[in-house]
Amino acid sequence: MSLQLAYKKGTIEAGCDEAGRGCLAGSVFAAAVILPPDFSNNLLNDSKQLSDKQRYALRPIIEEQALAWAVGVVTAKEIDEINILNASILAMHRAIEKLKIRPEFLLIDGNRFKKYYDIPHATIVKGDGKFLSIAAASILAKTYRDDYMQGLHKEYPLYDWNNNKGYPTKKHRAAIREYGVNTHHRMSYRLLDNQLAIHF
Repeated sequence: MSLQLAYKKGTIEAGCDEAGRGCLAGSVFAAAVILPPDFSNNLLNDSKQLSDKQRYALRPIIEEQALAWAVGVVTAKEIDEINILNASILAMHRAIEKLKIRPEFLLIDGNRFKKYYDIPHATIVKGDGKFLSIAAASILAKTYRDDYMQGLHKEYPLYDWNNNKGYPTKKHRAAIREYGVNTHHRMSYRLLDNQLAIHF
């Protein structure tokens, strides 16, 4: 099934998606992308359906051909303060705010969003597999977050972040058990299998 280009034709639409909600460590990233009305790419799909190589091949194409794109970030500390749902929405708001073109409509992946000023929006479950602009946003959010986790891995190699990107793998949890946490861990999450989440 090919992805749709527009939700409302003739409207400047920005697709929005995030990456890193389920991670135990690191910031959550979101992207917003406005594609041109004649955009076409047969490979572009939900980032989870693509290989690393495909995602990184698509990123420069998206960045060069999009009318506007931006990435927003919310830190682990902020996630602990406002919870991951609010943090994911805030990351999207930050991405939208950085767009050089003001969108007339927002396409949001998922089923939850808080209105961004007066711009109307639609939430679309699994939207990254339905609309090109959301798929493009998912690729930017994912690749920029992966780059960030690769950078953190150089500082903290014990946690295997270059491979797990902060997700709760056995190796990641074993490292937390053995070495403890650092400032990039989300302390409001259940970091160990047998531990209750800490609520501040």
